[in-house]
Amino acid sequence: YDASLLFPIPRAGARAEIGLGGGDLPFHGEDRWHAYELGWLDARGKPCVETLTLWVPATSPNLIESKSLKLYLNSLNNARFNRPEAVRERIATDLSACAGADVRVEFGLPAFAGADGESVDHVDVDIDCYGPPDAGFLLADAGSVVEETLTSALLKSNCPVTGQPDWASVSIRYHGPRIDREGLLRYLVSYRDHAEFHEQCVERIFLDLQRRCGPASLEVEARYTRRGGLDINPRRASPDRTAATAPIRDLRQ
Repeated sequence: YDASLLFPIPRAGARAEIGLGGGDLPFHGEDRWHAYELGWLDARGKPCVETLTLWVPATSPNLIESKSLKLYLNSLNNARFNRPEAVRERIATDLSACAGADVRVEFGLPAFAGADGESVDHVDVDIDCYGPPDAGFLLADAGSVVEETLTSALLKSNCPVTGQPDWASVSIRYHGPRIDREGLLRYLVSYRDHAEFHEQCVERIFLDLQRRCGPASLEVEARYTRRGGLDINPRRASPDRTAATAPIRDLRQ
């Protein structure tokens, strides 16, 4: 067992790149992790297994690098604990120290559910921009104000540490000028060769939509597919959206 394996990455640098200084954030939310591979030994040496759901608040000064989290969880495999609750408490304490804020940890995983909203993936469009992300594709019709949810399963970016592909489904819930479907799809596909952490991609998407389309209310969630026994689900929402919807998992996860 080795808590020093956890590697914090300050959020401030990436936020400065997208125009967020040291003031109040224009969103709230969390990075919800699903951990599928957790094991330890009970007091008599018998192996135990569980799954975990973790909530790292978006207000934490640090995000937790995913490979380090996998290595940390694996370091528990031969550690002995008198009771399962002691494992959960140990993980919560260690992750909170790494993130710099209270991290909620629960055993178990959310249920699977289908996409809720209208997919833009069916739009018939030529695409030749795969990075860097181009907010210029985003358009909205100020003469048509709607409340809707748009989804896409075509979001892909790359890990800035390993270069491996990160695949995700994204949901955009908003109230405001009607977002152009063709432009939105082009915009999301423009992340395809972009290297950035999951959490940072979602914050970039949120801000680009807010600045270019002017919604009165906005929520963006990306559900990334599993790698190394972990998947990450960052969610960012405008202040009026105070309660998160019930967490779900995609079938691809």
